[in-house]
Parts: sequence; structure tokens; C-alpha cells
Amino acid sequence: MEHETEPAVPAAQDDALTNLHPNHVKALRLKTMIVAAPFLLGALILEGASVLPPGLILGPVALLALMAVLRLPLRRHLARGYAMDADRLRVVRGILFRSDTVVPFGRVQHIDVNQGPIERYYSIATLTLHTAGVHNAAVDLPGLAPDLAREMREEIRAHIRRETL
Repeated sequence: MEHETEPAVPAAQDDALTNLHPNHVKALRLKTMIVAAPFLLGALILEGASVLPPGLILGPVALLALMAVLRLPLRRHLARGYAMDADRLRVVRGILFRSDTVVPFGRVQHIDVNQGPIERYYSIATLTLHTAGVHNAAVDLPGLAPDLAREMREEIRAHIRRETL
């Protein structure tokens, strides 16, 4: 006698995640360069002071900055993803500390689409969902094409309107 078994875990948690826009990596790299610049400048100043042998400070700092600019943004980009269903948005992020957040649309208070100067330059946007129940609770989904972010915002708003009617 054969028995068919159903999976014990609902498929909703195993949904394939949608990747972020490829320009998200470029924006993260530029932001990392901006953060690394003061460290490189400080190392350059210390090198000019001739306190230590040449290259002892600037070399390691430059190598760390190069690795941070090339590798870390790509890892951060690949560690993010999202899945949108008819009534919820799932956002997954994190390299060392992994976070898997599910936002039911019924809990959403308002929705923002944000673009800073770096995001505008790379034609990406951040969708922010502000939720009810917890003070200042917000879930950010960066690295979306602006049209997609606005489309997602309108779809969530339409779902909220249907629920309130």
C-alpha cells in the first residue's frame, strides 16, 4: 500500500526570491568608496609623516578598501531579495545576521518610494513600508527600478483599499 505524503512545511516560506536591480551593486560600491575615502586619506597623511617605513600603513589600508569596495557590496546585494504575494511582502536580507521579514498588507500604514542622489544616478529606488503595531516600524526594500517600486506601492495601496471597504 502506497501513501502519498504532503510536505510538512508550507511552500510559502520556500518561495523563490526576486533579485534586486543590478544597479544596486553599483550604488553600494559608490557608497562604500565614500566611506573608505577618509581611511585612505588618513593613511596617506600618515605615510607622508614618514613615521614608519613606506607602505606599512597605506598598503594594508588600500588593500582592505579595495576588497571592501569590490567584494562586500556584491555579497550584500546577493544576500537580499523579496517575494510579493497577493496579501504580503517578504523581504530577506543579511550576510552574517540573516533577517526574513514578512509584512502583511493589512498592517501597512503608509508607503514611501525614496531616491537619494546616488539612487537617482543609478536609476534605482527604495520602497519603504511603515507598519502598524510597533513605534517607528518600517521595512525597507532598496535596489528596485523606480517604476517597479511605484507599481508595487500602487498594488499594495489597492489591496489596502479593498480590505477597508
